[in-house]
Amino acid sequence: MGSNGKHAVERYAVVTGANKGIGLETVRQLASQGVTVVLTARNEKRGKEAMLKLNESGMSNVVFHQLDVLDPVSINSLANFIQEKFGKLDILVNNAGASAVVVDMEGLKALNIDPSSWFSGQADNLVQLQAVVKTTYEKAEECLNTNYYGVRRVTEALLPLLQLSPAGARIVNLSSRWSQLKRIPGDLIRKELSDVETLTEERIEVVIRRFLHDLKENALEGNGWPLTVPAYGMSKVTLNAYTRILAKKFPNMCINCVHPGYVKTDINWNTGTMSVEEGARGPVMLALLPDGGPTGCYFDRTEVAEF
Repeated sequence: MGSNGKHAVERYAVVTGANKGIGLETVRQLASQGVTVVLTARNEKRGKEAMLKLNESGMSNVVFHQLDVLDPVSINSLANFIQEKFGKLDILVNNAGASAVVVDMEGLKALNIDPSSWFSGQADNLVQLQAVVKTTYEKAEECLNTNYYGVRRVTEALLPLLQLSPAGARIVNLSSRWSQLKRIPGDLIRKELSDVETLTEERIEVVIRRFLHDLKENALEGNGWPLTVPAYGMSKVTLNAYTRILAKKFPNMCINCVHPGYVKTDINWNTGTMSVEEGARGPVMLALLPDGGPTGCYFDRTEVAEF
């Protein structure tokens, strides 16, 4: 500690969806670097259990607060807790997510498709996949509400506290390989979501409404939308676009999105090839970026990549 006392260097972080997987490991790695971390989870029991395990392993700088990214009351409760307990926030890692897909695992096996090849976003036989990997309208709405609107709600509620971070806050949005613009067949949609100069939250909302309308009308293919895990992919494409908007609005912060790698977690039915320790490396690196670090970028693990 410097001569200015403890509070001059104390850093505070929030990690969403952190009772397991990459979220929990991100909490562990940040706490091991001396950051005070608020571990959040929708399920209070599971979240508290995760916190207690870390506390028992010697990490007294991890606290728990319930957070449901779909519930504005829950989000405001978290913001009030941070305001009262810490008075500022230095790091926000938006990790909570939903997949939106219903997978026929037997069908996958019958087609002789290795689940890991498409969960990782690398499968070639995507036409066959559409028969066994389905997205319902309800699941798509839930996915976009969590992965895009949920991140927006949490970030907007915590921005006043993030703006109080003396060195400029760090915001890290967990993305996916499915977020890459090259996966969208439609040129117009790609252009709309890649033009940083004209991107706004309102434009993103228009794109999302069009996507949901076309999904409902069974018109994805004819209108240039991705056909494999379409809702999950679009939720992450729009999240990346939102990341770039935020980075432009708040140039004193480092705001980035990251594909953590193909990590063994619940969202891919534990078919991943990387450990959570490896998967958390990118998010943690971005959460702890030195001043003047990159902002408005997409990272594939720890390297800058194309949106």
